[in-house]
Amino acid sequence: MIIAKFVTVVLIGYLLGSIPFGVIISKWSAGVDVRDYGSGKTGATNVARVAGRKAAVLVTILDAWKGLLAVVFAGLIFGGGWLAGSAQVLAALAAIAGHKWPMFLKFRGGRGVATFFGGLLALCPPAALFGLEVLVLAASLTRYASLGSISGAVSTYAILVPLTIFNGFPIEYLAYTLIGAIFIIVMHRDNISRLLSGTERKLGEKVELGDSLPSTNL
Repeated sequence: MIIAKFVTVVLIGYLLGSIPFGVIISKWSAGVDVRDYGSGKTGATNVARVAGRKAAVLVTILDAWKGLLAVVFAGLIFGGGWLAGSAQVLAALAAIAGHKWPMFLKFRGGRGVATFFGGLLALCPPAALFGLEVLVLAASLTRYASLGSISGAVSTYAILVPLTIFNGFPIEYLAYTLIGAIFIIVMHRDNISRLLSGTERKLGEKVELGDSLPSTNL
């Protein structure tokens, strides 16, 4: 019975994460498939370059809700208890995996930043808000969304270390931020290479819709 519940929350999390809001919103607002342009990712940063800021804000909110709802459903299924925290963390991680490898898009999605923060907002609001503040500050100062995303994710783990040691926050939350931060860093490895070479796109830079990605990247 317990195993069945864990399988259920992971499946729900993955299915929620697989909902391709970036593709849906970009097609609805700009009539294009966001995967054909820019980085080829389905997240808000690429949507902003293709479909504009308003579309990107909507995608950010919806992608965050995927992680948040995964945690909420896991809590409802387990109904509390000592296993509930672990189930919620697994559900949130499954949502991130679904966003990155969505079954509805032939397993080609985004980097999972908004979904990661949505899940953390449901798990541990103080850590999520701290990380979001770091993300916004870093992205605003440098104009690099990738650097802001990495900084924000890493900072959630950094703040949860003392919160776990001195305030008794669940260790499952610390594990979530560690796994999530590592995942986000790995997913941004191409951005890191461009940051080091000085070729990374800055916030506000749009892509020309006439210049799509090569077909080999689809």
